[in-house]
Amino acid sequence: MNIKQAKEQIKNTVRAYLEKDEYGRYLIPQYKQRPVFLMGPPGIGKTEIMAQTASELGIGLLSYSMTHHTRQSALGLPIIKQKEYGGDTYDASEYTMSEIIAAIYDTMKASKLERGILFLDEINCVSETLTPVMLQFLQYKVFGGKRLPDGWVVVTAGNPPEYNSSVREFDVVTWDRLKRIDVEPDLAVWKEYASAAGLNGSVVTYLGLKPQNFYKIESTAGGRSFVTARGWEDLSRILSVYERLEIEVDKELVGQYIQDKKVAEDFAIYYELYRKYKNDYRIEEILSGSTYKEIDERAAAAKFDERWSLLGLLLETVSREAGEVLAEDSDLLKIKRALGELKGSAGEDADIPALMQQQADSLDEERDRLRAGNSLTADKDRSILFRRELFTRYRTAAKEGFDGVKESYSGDIGRFKRRLSEVSAHLNNMFRFCERVFGSGQELLILVTELSADPVTARFIAEYGCDEYYRHDKELMFYERRIEIIDELKRLDGEETDD
Repeated sequence: MNIKQAKEQIKNTVRAYLEKDEYGRYLIPQYKQRPVFLMGPPGIGKTEIMAQTASELGIGLLSYSMTHHTRQSALGLPIIKQKEYGGDTYDASEYTMSEIIAAIYDTMKASKLERGILFLDEINCVSETLTPVMLQFLQYKVFGGKRLPDGWVVVTAGNPPEYNSSVREFDVVTWDRLKRIDVEPDLAVWKEYASAAGLNGSVVTYLGLKPQNFYKIESTAGGRSFVTARGWEDLSRILSVYERLEIEVDKELVGQYIQDKKVAEDFAIYYELYRKYKNDYRIEEILSGSTYKEIDERAAAAKFDERWSLLGLLLETVSREAGEVLAEDSDLLKIKRALGELKGSAGEDADIPALMQQQADSLDEERDRLRAGNSLTADKDRSILFRRELFTRYRTAAKEGFDGVKESYSGDIGRFKRRLSEVSAHLNNMFRFCERVFGSGQELLILVTELSADPVTARFIAEYGCDEYYRHDKELMFYERRIEIIDELKRLDGEETDD
């Protein structure tokens, strides 16, 4: 399965393990909860989906790479204690608190989250001395006599042996204690993630042209040559920062992330062209509705690779803008609800500026808790900081009471509506440009397909609409249905000819 499907499997498993009956007992006792084992090649996003799962479920997350642990750090150190048995005193061995179990309690205390996921990565690479300890933990959830706290679920991960020479093959006894999920790379799913995460458009567009370069690991005379989803994501992020700082990007930088010489050189060449197209085609002006004869003529005469890159530039910009609008809409709605609750509960003599400050302070506390629980995603962080900024500003407006806050909030709503109108126009102008330049060719079909596949733009269109999208989507459905009918007629005609 792909990483998106794996995430849903893990999320449903965690929910099931945390479910209780009417007496507060877990429906599946902890010792009967099979740890999930996520098996997949390196750099596919196993660690990332754990953070997403914890964030979406509102629980904590503690991650450990088991290759960094010894028997002592996992089990604890042996100590001698005197104990009485049958009236006699004996020296008996116990263990100090396991580093891993202690870290869970520390996380619970700092985050105020009683439930969570213990994620043990590279579990099939543990040392020989640690293997028996891990086997006991997988079954009984105990390290050195210290049990995993109630409400914490174990998820593990590892690489297949062909990717890691340190891997130890599990025996049947071990596998029979795990809930195994096998994951494979999937470019389409990764593109969904890339769009939501705001990754660099040059990477997404390049992989659309060269999907065979998304993920590969090969053995060469010079050693291992590889490209992973993690490599593309990390390269994407450094590219965006370099662009912001106006630092030149060269093939050496690309090669530090894409460790396949041919692919790195190929992308470096493409990246230069992509940046050139961005300047030459005046993307922002096209989306604003401006028309330039020389740009239209160049696009119409361009080869497919250049047209694809142009579409990628347009889609990247529109997707980023659509994501910003959706996020702000959600944040403003949360603020509206909070203000409504405050107004409903505040007395006549309430200190309104102080109430606004309390909201800002509460958001700071929430951010600290989520960070301590390792469940603060980039989206949540941005949302908290945005709302905190607004409540801080409302503190000044609150000197005029709730009327002042309402006026300030109304101004924010007005700015949001203007931005929404602007982005909606950009989306329609993108279609008009493509229709003017490319006619009813494949470029319009690509636009409709990519907008539908992108979770950000698909949600934007579903919530706010887009006339040009609906028109061309309808044409695309008619076109696809016509092709199906023609294919069916050809098949039937072939059957009759055979008779």
